[in-house]
Amino acid sequence: MKQFLRRYAPVCALAFGLMAVTACSKKEEAPVAAAKPSIYMVGVESAYAPFSSENEKKEVVGFDIEVMQAIAKKTGIEVKFIPTPFEGFFNFLAQGDRDLLISAITITDERKQTVDFSTPYFEASQLIAVPQNNTTVKQFSDLKSLKIGVQSATTGDEVVQNLVGKNNPSIKRFDSTPLALKELETGGVDAVVADDPVVKNYITNNPSASFRVVADASFPKEYYGIAVRKGNTELLAKINQGLADIKADGSFAKLNEKYFGSDKK
Repeated sequence: MKQFLRRYAPVCALAFGLMAVTACSKKEEAPVAAAKPSIYMVGVESAYAPFSSENEKKEVVGFDIEVMQAIAKKTGIEVKFIPTPFEGFFNFLAQGDRDLLISAITITDERKQTVDFSTPYFEASQLIAVPQNNTTVKQFSDLKSLKIGVQSATTGDEVVQNLVGKNNPSIKRFDSTPLALKELETGGVDAVVADDPVVKNYITNNPSASFRVVADASFPKEYYGIAVRKGNTELLAKINQGLADIKADGSFAKLNEKYFGSDKK
């Protein structure tokens, strides 16, 4: 027995020593804080000019892009723009694949249940586009018997659903507003309902389309916001501060003038 103790005593001492060191190490470990992203992934729609679209070099450009870049510069964060289908916008954000969303996103009570929005940065409303030779459409209710094109999952889609019913076959949905307007050109739909700046931008850049626009007082004013994941108060505070700063120093007004010809708020 004495021989056994002499043979294994050093081994036991070493084992107990290692256990003690390990125990001390574990006790002294500090909780690891969640790492903040070095680059914030910004989801943008790539076919929503003049707010966000791809140029010939496949770069995302537009009013929203420059607004976000100006905010990032003010707040000292780095951003990367990722083209993202609008229909899946909020899922990408919820799953953590995107940190921010910007692309003429209307702030609604329904959306506020799942994401947090910045202070509003742009005011818009819906607008109706019809062929130039259509003289019968004078207001929104005149669309009830027509085939209407909308971009899927947008507020334009919602207002048309309210007019004719959610599952009405007269609603034709598209992945983007330009696709809906292109369908109007070819006669596939009788009218398109979409955000007014996007419709006007399309008409300006496609004069051969020969569209007439119809405004309707029943369309409510809409306000765009930048979306972050629900509860991300730190990032939201940065965005709001950056937005306030670019409005205060006049750079936001310059961007409005560049893209819309007026100091729109």
